[in-house]
Amino acid sequence: MGVNTLAGVSFELFITGVVFILLIGSFLSLGVLRMFQLRRRQGSLFLALSVLSLAGLIISVNTWFA
Repeated sequence: MGVNTLAGVSFELFITGVVFILLIGSFLSLGVLRMFQLRRRQGSLFLALSVLSLAGLIISVNTWFA
């Protein structure tokens, strides 16, 4: 674990990670917010979209960046 641990990350992998992390975080926070507002159907939908975004991140990284 040196100073240059991120030097091996390509620009495409970085952008892919940033986009998916923004999607996952947004859907997760909206899902939790909707659950606290007692809008269970919308909250469940947003939480499911967060899980789908996580699966998309895992699949895309394993497919194109492995």
